[in-house]
Amino acid sequence: MQDHSRYSEHTSRLPIILVAGVSALVVALGGGTAAFLSRQALMPQPTQTSQGPSDQALDPASESTARVYWLQDTGTSLELAPRPVQVAANASPSVALERAFTTLLTAQPTGEQASTIPAGTQLRSLSVKEDGVHVDLSENFTQGGGSASMTGRVAQVLYTATSLNPEAPVWISVEGKPLEVLGGEGITVAQPLTREAFQQDFRL
Repeated sequence: MQDHSRYSEHTSRLPIILVAGVSALVVALGGGTAAFLSRQALMPQPTQTSQGPSDQALDPASESTARVYWLQDTGTSLELAPRPVQVAANASPSVALERAFTTLLTAQPTGEQASTIPAGTQLRSLSVKEDGVHVDLSENFTQGGGSASMTGRVAQVLYTATSLNPEAPVWISVEGKPLEVLGGEGITVAQPLTREAFQQDFRL
């Protein structure tokens, strides 16, 4: 009987020992898991990128190019010198050209480049229609300068207005009236102007 009671006591302790062992194992694993998760939280995580407005603004594919045209003295003649103006790719042609003309009329040429457009000339309106580009300038555009200056400023306006489409006709007006004769020397301006016609009729 005494042996039997010791055997019963021994077998009754086994589940307790097993439970204690399993509990210790769970605690150990749980602590390891916690430590592992803690280490993961401290590790740098990969950054997810999104195509937000700031990303699009830095993406070259989201921009198109209009151009302004300055004049450069080659020593024997004047030469048109283009300068790119970045505008949003989804901008309409009118908006893109307005941005170019704002630069043309307000920015300062760099280096040996120059402009014969009189200071204070303003863009009154610009529109791109089926028959070409319509540009309306303030009266300052007609003031001062000789024939070379007049020819140069017409070229600057024409080439800037056609920077998105070199074959587009251009209609130039001053204070809402079509520009037919420019300056005291009476430079005739045929309407509409094109690059091809300018090259045939004028020399810088």
